[in-house]
Amino acid sequence: PHHRMAEAGEFTKRAFLNGRIDLTGAEAVADLIHAETEAQRIMALNQLGGALHDLYDGWTARLARALAHQEAEIEFPDEDMPDGIDDQARDETEKLLAEMAAHLDDGHRGERLRTGLKITIFGAPNAGKSSLLNWLAGRVAAIVTDIPGTTRDVVEVQLNLGGYPVILSDTAGLRENYSDAVEAEGIRRARDHIDRADMVIALYDAATGLDDMTAQAVRDGAIILANKTDKLADADLPPEHFGISLKDGRGLEGFMGLLQKRVQNFFNGAENTALITRERQRAHITDAQTHLERALSAHLPELAAEDLRQALLSLGRITGHVDVESLLDIVFRDFCIGK
Repeated sequence: PHHRMAEAGEFTKRAFLNGRIDLTGAEAVADLIHAETEAQRIMALNQLGGALHDLYDGWTARLARALAHQEAEIEFPDEDMPDGIDDQARDETEKLLAEMAAHLDDGHRGERLRTGLKITIFGAPNAGKSSLLNWLAGRVAAIVTDIPGTTRDVVEVQLNLGGYPVILSDTAGLRENYSDAVEAEGIRRARDHIDRADMVIALYDAATGLDDMTAQAVRDGAIILANKTDKLADADLPPEHFGISLKDGRGLEGFMGLLQKRVQNFFNGAENTALITRERQRAHITDAQTHLERALSAHLPELAAEDLRQALLSLGRITGHVDVESLLDIVFRDFCIGK
């Protein structure tokens, strides 16, 4: 017999084609292979066990039933039936819309659990941002010097914080009087990273106090660190500011405990729930929502039925099962007509 090496992903692809797993299961296999933290492994195994498959299959069956009721209204019109979507289909559609909205309103925790929670360190030049990154990373990841403005680009490291994946970014120091166009670009990138981060750490020199540019960039939920407290006899800091010294280590363990707690609170056991893990899934659910909303406002049963059918296709694209007609055959067994 002829043998050859298996291609990348071939066994998973065959499992999908043979109906043993759906697309969410195939994605879970990939996630399990690339998992680097315990939470990532738990989420991948949860998804491989059918957490998302069961949720979307349940939605699909309910939506197919609503569509069958709608089709029955078209095929077998009755004097008393209203135009548009019938009451039973309307109730189910409204319930599905509410469930989809709750599923989408997840703070993108599933995607962050896959790729890493984005935490950005920012502050004035020479405040100790690179030293903080290096301390957290446990290795030299950024250049640390006493020359202000050393970090020109964003430096990123991936960390495992309490079992959760984190992407930590060190940014160019924020200051008004930058030296050249390269530093100006570094500051622009720093601001961009601050805007897009899931969590931010503001760092300033305790001896000179919180500077205006750093203060302006602080947002709700920021961790505000006063570094170099070793230089102060008594650091009289505002209550929401956390004193540390990267030179002698004071306050660092307490800060690490605070950071780990913030990360755990963000995920809040997300790995054990059925969460969206990819933008592809989010886009298809959003499409399904749009069609369901249109079905509710359609004035003709034919138009409502078409939108319900399109919503069904959008859900089918998440799992890879888009055979609407066979679903309808199953659902139409509920009806006594034409058997």
